[in-house]
Amino acid sequence: MNKIKNDLILRAAKGLKVERTPIWLMRQAGRILPEYRALREKFPDFKTYIKTPEAVVEATLQPIKALGVDAAIIFSDILVIPEAMGLNYEMVEKKGPYFPKKIETLADIEKLKIANPEETLSYVTKAISLTKNEINYEIPLIGFAGAPWTIFAYMTEGSGSKTFSNARKWLYCNPEYSHILLDKITQSTILYLKAQIKAGADMVQIFDSWAGILPPQQYFEFSLKYITQICDSITEVPITVFAKDAYFARAEMAKLNCQVVGLDWCMDIAESRKLIPNKTLQGNFDPCNLYASKEIIKKEAEKMLNSFGSNRYIANLGHGLYPDIDADKVKYFIEVVQNFNHDFVI
Repeated sequence: MNKIKNDLILRAAKGLKVERTPIWLMRQAGRILPEYRALREKFPDFKTYIKTPEAVVEATLQPIKALGVDAAIIFSDILVIPEAMGLNYEMVEKKGPYFPKKIETLADIEKLKIANPEETLSYVTKAISLTKNEINYEIPLIGFAGAPWTIFAYMTEGSGSKTFSNARKWLYCNPEYSHILLDKITQSTILYLKAQIKAGADMVQIFDSWAGILPPQQYFEFSLKYITQICDSITEVPITVFAKDAYFARAEMAKLNCQVVGLDWCMDIAESRKLIPNKTLQGNFDPCNLYASKEIIKKEAEKMLNSFGSNRYIANLGHGLYPDIDADKVKYFIEVVQNFNHDFVI
């Protein structure tokens, strides 16, 4: 089996010694890069873009060349899962996702199928295989999926929302039906992640983008329960769980069968280490720091690095890059992390 040349992130995920802090960034493939914007203009819509494996490979590799990060993450979208289950979505420019027909009844849920990745998501797995060949074992490739609750929220709300009140109403008014839908999403997600791993993903991340809109007990019942099922089912590669704003769930996340827990920028680092002592932590630089001067970026980055320490840590943002952030400042941030001198023991 070929060994990855720069396997820092995989070693850090497993709690092994590393020579320096590894770093990758959420949304590193995207609009901060002019080459990404040029590539995007070649496609009439976003879905055509992500369903063209050759374009996905290029978008995935662009930040490796431009920014020098320590891992690639396949360029895709979490909403490929509902579509693979039979619920079509559209990506409306400057507005976000929209479902022409959202889930409203038990009959709607019953019409959904468990996704078959070989049939309905082969464009993703093909892109992973092609990317893996292009990377040629230089760095790891990360696959990903949305957490079942986050996918559920979009499928029942019908679009993005500040409150997801319609999605949350389901949990109060139709808890039994909610579990039926969440179970279908979970089964689909497990098959999808396993297909990504089979295609070449060296690590996978679960994004629970809307974790923080639920109160704790609902989060444990309707989200963490299903994330637990995914983590228990994926044993082939390291798993990262990133649940934005779920500060209240950190102690429970310590019990997950995952190797890495991602932190957003509002989660205190020292407190998180105490609550999650047995896992690698990832994060949690505030993306808005990257609007500041390089002097401030360096100061804040080094403060973060000192707080996390040199063991069991992967540097990242506390959420994804914003499209109007200067790519040069992003590159500078990455260089600060990669050149930082912890007292590493090799």
